[in-house]
Amino acid sequence: MSCYQPERNCKDFKTGKFSFKYKLNGETKTSTFMRTENYSIEKYDTKIDTAKVRWINDCEFVLTPSDNKTPIHYKILSTTSDSYTFEYGVVGKGHKSKGTATKID
Repeated sequence: MSCYQPERNCKDFKTGKFSFKYKLNGETKTSTFMRTENYSIEKYDTKIDTAKVRWINDCEFVLTPSDNKTPIHYKILSTTSDSYTFEYGVVGKGHKSKGTATKID
């Protein structure tokens, strides 16, 4: 058994400017987003999405898009000095995905 506990300095990532790489139809894309205590503004392709941020605790939050689409739950699993690994999924659904966001400002 391992006693390793991942680093979780979640407060360092509550606000700021971040980038996130994802795959869409086999192509790697990058989105950037600015998160404040209350809002997240994401830019990807030629689109801009705004969502309300509701923090559950220092490491978990829910994003509710401004067009009232289904909210998405995020949980920060581990952090480094400039990035965090997280899992996310639609609220109320069992399927979760993972990603890593890098703080760029």
